Amino acid sequence: MKYHPLGNTGVLVSEICLGTMTFGGSGHWKAIGELPQNEVNDIVKTAIDHGINFIDTANVYSFGESEKLLGESIKSLGLSRDELVIATKVRGRMGEGKNQVGLGRLQIMQQLEGSLKRLQLDHVDLYQIHGFDPITPLEETMRGLEDVVRSGKVRYIGCSNLAAWQIMKANGIAEKNGWTKFISTQNYYSIAGRDLENEIVPMVQDQQMAILPWSPLAGGFLSGKYTRDNKPADDSRRMNFDFPPVNQERAYDIIEAMQPIADAHSVSVARIALAWVLAKPGITSVIIGAKNTEQLLDNISAADLSLTTDQLKKLDEVSATAKPYPQWMIERQSGDRFGAYNFNPGQSAATK
Repeated sequence: MKYHPLGNTGVLVSEICLGTMTFGGSGHWKAIGELPQNEVNDIVKTAIDHGINFIDTANVYSFGESEKLLGESIKSLGLSRDELVIATKVRGRMGEGKNQVGLGRLQIMQQLEGSLKRLQLDHVDLYQIHGFDPITPLEETMRGLEDVVRSGKVRYIGCSNLAAWQIMKANGIAEKNGWTKFISTQNYYSIAGRDLENEIVPMVQDQQMAILPWSPLAGGFLSGKYTRDNKPADDSRRMNFDFPPVNQERAYDIIEAMQPIADAHSVSVARIALAWVLAKPGITSVIIGAKNTEQLLDNISAADLSLTTDQLKKLDEVSATAKPYPQWMIERQSGDRFGAYNFNPGQSAATK
């Protein structure tokens, strides 16, 4: 297992992060997983035994049940708190009350207390906003996050599912006021969903933040179970819970390109999909979930798989999407400058 700095910090996290969305299972979360405590313990122990030190959860996962199961697992397994980097999130609705959703200072402080109680911890290492709150000013959200950091109950803050301009605005507010800034962003990214590369990846590289991709197997569509000859049944999760959205015909082209590469390495298609994400620039830790230890072990093994330059090129080509404006114009206009300065596009002029 390799370890990378969590953004511009001295904290090292495993390049595979254990996601806990499959823990528990109530309401619509049953479509994702409904693991009981004993199976959660097996998965957490397997992850730790294989070098994973980074675990991600959220208050809304099974409406708190995921956090509760994770906290009990840490306690019952006797895991060292100092060896773990625990992340959770806030924003989603946690009750019927008018103020049991959102990113106001009130909600941030209340929901953090609930998360800590369920996790049986006195602090979380990374507290992330789970999305954008359109009715709460970013100033209030960032001040609320600053307060929980100053309280000692949160070490670092991050975000998830925000646009690049929203992240920059939030961090600009924090910098102006001397508050804590986001060090990471958690976003959907897979070989079948590469939108992140247009705005988020360049911004993150420039700002030295961490990228924590979620759903690198596109909600299981890239697991290797599905092909043009074996499409999801009408009653399958992929048909009834189409999240994240996948262009299935395009994804089948990608799966067909991954299959011979998987055969050459004697591994699963899922492992190739994960290895592709791990090889992309700016990626810090890829979040994987699992319904059993066998699935988890196969996913973890992606960290040991190195794709050749030709294999990566082939996968990049089959999964490429048209660049939106202004990205294609920026790229076109930048060509003469890169040649003149003799440095690569991923390097800033200040560091060439």
